[in-house]
Amino acid sequence: MIHNDNYYYDVLRKNIKKYRELKGLTQQQLADKAGISMNYIAKIESKKMQRGFTIVVLGRIADALNIDIKNLFDK
Repeated sequence: MIHNDNYYYDVLRKNIKKYRELKGLTQQQLADKAGISMNYIAKIESKKMQRGFTIVVLGRIADALNIDIKNLFDK
């Protein structure tokens, strides 16, 4: 099955939020650990950002959450 772009962004967005909450982190705490702004995290989690984050940002977020980056792609 071929999914549209929004599908993949939604998977990433939901997993970032899920793992952030499982780790008991606020958006600000995750942003600080990942070296990015809290507004950037908020936009990613709230669907305000489409096609605006790179694999480098995903890697930083995964590192900050202490998870393997592939976990962010789990359906």
